[in-house]
Amino acid sequence: MDIRDCCLCWKWQVAFSLLLCSWGWVSGQLRYSIVEESDPGTWVGNVAQDLGIKRAEISLRRLHLSSEKYQKYFTVNKENGGLTVNDRIDREILCGSSVSCMLRLEVVAENPLEHLILDIEIQDINDNSPRFLTNNYLIEITELVTSPGIQFALEIAKDLDVGVNGVSQYTLNTNPYFSLSVKSRKDGTLIPQLILEKVLDREEKKEHNLILTAIDGGEPARSGSCHITIKVLDINDNPPVFDQSVYKIKLKENLPLNTIVLSLNATDLDEGANGEILYYFDSHTSDSSRQLFDLNQHSGEIFTKGYVDYEEYNFHELSIKAKDKGLPRLIGNCLVQVEIEDINDNAPEISFSSLMNEIPENIPPGTTVGIINVEDRDSGKNSEMQLAMSPQLPFRISTVKNHYSLTTDGNLDREKIAQYTIELTATDLGSPALSAKMTVILRVSDVNDNAPTFTQSTYNAFIKENSDPGNLLCTVSATDVDEGVNADLVYSIVETQVDGTSVSSFVYISSNNGDIYAQRSFDYEHIQTLQITIKVEDSGSPKLFSTVPVFIFILDTNDNYPTLLYPEHSEDLIVQERIPKSTSAGYLVTKLTAVDLDSGHNAWLAFNLIDPGSSSLFQVSKHTGEFRTVRGFQEAEHTEQQLVISISDHGDPPLSTTVTVLVIIADDVVVQRPKSGDFLTNSKPPSDMTLYLIVSLVAISIVSLVTFIILLVRCLRKESYGFSSSCCYLSGSDTKSYMDQYQPALFLNTWNIKIHGGQDGSSGSTGTMLPNKCAPSPTTEGFCFSAVSGFSPVTGTS
Repeated sequence: MDIRDCCLCWKWQVAFSLLLCSWGWVSGQLRYSIVEESDPGTWVGNVAQDLGIKRAEISLRRLHLSSEKYQKYFTVNKENGGLTVNDRIDREILCGSSVSCMLRLEVVAENPLEHLILDIEIQDINDNSPRFLTNNYLIEITELVTSPGIQFALEIAKDLDVGVNGVSQYTLNTNPYFSLSVKSRKDGTLIPQLILEKVLDREEKKEHNLILTAIDGGEPARSGSCHITIKVLDINDNPPVFDQSVYKIKLKENLPLNTIVLSLNATDLDEGANGEILYYFDSHTSDSSRQLFDLNQHSGEIFTKGYVDYEEYNFHELSIKAKDKGLPRLIGNCLVQVEIEDINDNAPEISFSSLMNEIPENIPPGTTVGIINVEDRDSGKNSEMQLAMSPQLPFRISTVKNHYSLTTDGNLDREKIAQYTIELTATDLGSPALSAKMTVILRVSDVNDNAPTFTQSTYNAFIKENSDPGNLLCTVSATDVDEGVNADLVYSIVETQVDGTSVSSFVYISSNNGDIYAQRSFDYEHIQTLQITIKVEDSGSPKLFSTVPVFIFILDTNDNYPTLLYPEHSEDLIVQERIPKSTSAGYLVTKLTAVDLDSGHNAWLAFNLIDPGSSSLFQVSKHTGEFRTVRGFQEAEHTEQQLVISISDHGDPPLSTTVTVLVIIADDVVVQRPKSGDFLTNSKPPSDMTLYLIVSLVAISIVSLVTFIILLVRCLRKESYGFSSSCCYLSGSDTKSYMDQYQPALFLNTWNIKIHGGQDGSSGSTGTMLPNKCAPSPTTEGFCFSAVSGFSPVTGTS
């Protein structure tokens, strides 16, 4: 065949296939046509256009083929949606001699999900010539006996092409003795038969040579030939005859091997060797049928030698010839048509295609997460099936046009279930029913839907005043049940103002581990409690956060010396007191009043007379500071007595202040003792410090009372809700020593201050202030304060 003619044929078929591409939707399917042997890159059709997808949306819809069997032959362009040939397509390899060659592919478009069946018809081109099984064929015909009109079956030519490209006619070279008759079989196969036109005379011509030519219907046509030799023999004049020309039987598939399916019976009226018959498959029987069936040459029994499978071939046609042993041998022919009946011998096959690697836990219900394909090779009711899945899962199976998809049927929560194992079960409706199972594992990915939470509802920290900056105060800790970046926590301090200064100047927090450090040295006399708010934030999107209060309690140290309030004095001034000579024992010379800015033991003051042996005339009360005479004055004693008094606190180490008192003993001393009321209203002390002290005590009392009431209400509320908090300390080893040392200062700190009214021995007024009366506790979250007591005749300090 000329190459140019072949190319013209191919181009005509490509044009025809492009015309067929204009077919639209047929029963929910898209259909294209392409000729075999098309070059890679050959355009098949625009799937996106036929789906109605706009060109701008093609890349977003992610068109792709999901069929595994024929996917390698085609590809979809993700930019323009065009379907093109990807690999060489040989129709004869894919479909054999089948008249129709239809490749079924599945096209998936996402966002939203569409599932489409794509049928591509592979059209045959005339690329194969008819071929006979043998180039030489011998026919023996008995002279004279054989009457004109008798037919001799000839070998058929096989053409791998189909349709019009298959064998369409046979021709025989012209001769006076034979003609050619061509019959069409049920399956469309042409059967050439040689017809004897006149009686053969061996003496006239003992051998006839004929040329049988098979021509296909392609454009241009291809042909193949074989040589037929007619050998004229003498006289076996009765061929074997079957009792039926056509036998029709039905068989169930999967019969046991060596099962007899039919016993043939042919008779020959001749006797002896001319009447002995042997049975054979002739050349018209296909190779596939020969692999499944065999024939006993002597008995004519047809039996199975392979397993008959309905899904492989559901129809077989056996061409049988009966040949006698005469000379020449005569042949009789019959046709056995075997129809295979289906049984339910194939279980369903399940495949699952996931549309996403992991399912976000916030995916809305009704979202498709995967496509389920179920196939059954059986037919009829045996191929109908039901699909079920594991119960009590937030998923369901949706059916659309005989296709299944797995969709969400509820809300997912990764923190509760991070992975789902789904068992799919497909059961056909055959008898007995067959089923198949498949396990699908779906992982749930995390989204930032949980805010971090602190391990405690509040935190308490303690630090000594005057400690160096950089000391670890406390460590706050939070957890987040999310994972990955959604659980990466960052700690920070909520910005507030403390006495007009940013809280960040007081403390610093490590953003990684929640360690809180002091930024400066604290002064207990300036601030006793510092409340800050810590914020923890995850790194998700959007970021979620929580806050927790932290109370930092400043512990007092003995860093303040006692200060003398009364009598007024300075470092270079000696306190002078005048008393009459007539004084008796117990006379009140003066009363020393002092204060210490520290608290607790650090503020407990003791008055002591330094070198008490230097004078036996006076004594000072250790606790009240009252300076009195011990006995009466004697003439021989000096009229001026200089005494040194030490005022010391109970701190560790103790701090002290010394005061020098000069007592002048005079003959006549006018002593005016103001009344206690006058002390507050009319008297003007040597300085305004006493007045300032009184005003301060009253203000502190009011503030303390209000604070106490607020904290008491807060404590009662928290107790009713069961809130609790835990303390965290500077260091594990120092915690107990800190509490032992400063517990008195924290839990019992009382200042009793007496204001001396005069020098007549009458007691002045005393005020009592209780700054710290109760300890920090889970309910108070800090110190309690008692109000300043009213002034009373009580004297001294405790």
